[in-house]
Amino acid sequence: MAVLVEARNVSRFFETRMGTLHAVDGVSFQIEEGKTLGIVGESGCGKSTLGRVMLHLLESTSGDIFFDGKNVTHLNKSELKEFRDQAQMVFQDPYSSLNPRMTINQLIAEPLKIQGKLSAGQISEKVAELMKTVGLAERLWNTYPHELDGGRRQRIGIAKALAVDPRFIVCDEPVSALDVSIQAQILNLLKDLQEERKLTYIFITHDLSVVKYISDNIMVMYLGQMVEMGNAKEIFETTVHPYTKALFSALPQPNLHNRKERILLKGELSSPINPRPGCRFASRCIYATEECAEKTPALKEYTGNHFVACHKAEEVNQQERQGGKGNEESRI
Repeated sequence: MAVLVEARNVSRFFETRMGTLHAVDGVSFQIEEGKTLGIVGESGCGKSTLGRVMLHLLESTSGDIFFDGKNVTHLNKSELKEFRDQAQMVFQDPYSSLNPRMTINQLIAEPLKIQGKLSAGQISEKVAELMKTVGLAERLWNTYPHELDGGRRQRIGIAKALAVDPRFIVCDEPVSALDVSIQAQILNLLKDLQEERKLTYIFITHDLSVVKYISDNIMVMYLGQMVEMGNAKEIFETTVHPYTKALFSALPQPNLHNRKERILLKGELSSPINPRPGCRFASRCIYATEECAEKTPALKEYTGNHFVACHKAEEVNQQERQGGKGNEESRI
């Protein structure tokens, strides 16, 4: 299957009074058309910033972004408008992303009016079709966002994103503000839409159960850098990076007889402002050596299509296969 979206060594830095904040630092990946890349990590790891950079809501500091084989890193005004027809975003907070002065039909019609390709009658027909597609009743046509619950408001956000018939959508924690039952409805809607329209997603979340359900591939970020990436099933079954192991150990275990010990992270969090060379996780990792503190690990292939940035990856996982360490030693 053809690659639709690609990032090559993409970075986004912010200047602060204390120095340069490395929000996203040298991230590279590819997404095949019709597939979903899930991005997970702690709050502040740069996953939302990366999503915005991919859509030019924030401009990259360095690196290259490709869409359907074309370099879209630097776009003029007309090129950006054309790109917006192909790439859209579903935001985390459905209420703050909607204009409270506009009704549902006006909100969904807005991108169609900006696009300027349809008549008023055609726009009304398209809005009605989109409302039906995302499960919004026709009786809600003139309803305002404050009159609706979170699930319906998020459906409006999805309808707005779908309005211009994009091929690529960045979903920035689209279900984190919703109740669990509503989360399931929205996730199933996104999967159904992907199958029907061959959509390509970046799905940003901190919920590991959600990312496991919806993703084809998963990328784990830590302080602006990618530390592990691979097929979703393999990432969960063969976790390699010590940070990923700690992150995934927080998942609830339904089997009481096969529960894994929670890995508690200790040590001081490294600063993403003017970061020094070396692994940014080294200060919290019990496997860290002098090499880890001085040399930044390169992203290397661990197995087929499974990549990890860790000097000690093979050594650590070999120890675990042979029985591992004691309980106290095995806590990061």
